[in-house]
Amino acid sequence: MTALEKATGDTVLKFEPFVLHVLCQELQDAQLLHSVAINSGFRNSGITVGRRGKIMMAVRSTHCLEVPLSRMGKLMVSEEYIEFLIHTANRKMEENM
Repeated sequence: MTALEKATGDTVLKFEPFVLHVLCQELQDAQLLHSVAINSGFRNSGITVGRRGKIMMAVRSTHCLEVPLSRMGKLMVSEEYIEFLIHTANRKMEENM
């Protein structure tokens, strides 16, 4: 709260979800890992094949959070709401574990 009170610009509370990148030798390996990730709840997972044939499997969680808190130094939400957001972000961090 002290930092927010001193802010002169825009502030945002942002929580980034878990991301794991795995370099795969074969497309079949990436497809198997992708299937496991999706079935485990990592809905934003995907496979990327680069120009040189590099196969990258990304395991991504959907547990993101991005909420504006202030605009041009003016707090736009209550302290109670900020506490709620922090609790929510911490719960998402536990889910990532």
